[in-house]
Amino acid sequence: MNIEIFRDYCLSKNAVTESFPFSKLPEALVFKVADKMFTVTYISAFDSIALKCDSELIDELKAQYSAVGKPPYFDEKHWISVSMDGSVPDKKIMEWIDNSYNLVVAKLPKSAKAKFNL
Repeated sequence: MNIEIFRDYCLSKNAVTESFPFSKLPEALVFKVADKMFTVTYISAFDSIALKCDSELIDELKAQYSAVGKPPYFDEKHWISVSMDGSVPDKKIMEWIDNSYNLVVAKLPKSAKAKFNL
């Protein structure tokens, strides 16, 4: 997967925006649904992505995929880092992006879900 495919896939989801919100990390491209972050990558290298993840699955994914590890700057109880080294099929990465997006949507208040038609 390249950054264009990643970006297009994230933006294809309902109520998603992209931004560069961290002044100390100007290369950090953040994707949010209803103003809540669900994935991040560094545009200059695109060597990894950070994804929100079901805490019960994190250890299993780390054991199954060498590309899955601890994310920098994020709580490792709720986030994973995925190395974009080609060892994980694009279809699986898209599934994890979907899961991250859905985890964030599930935690949104009803008012936000109504506002963004989620």
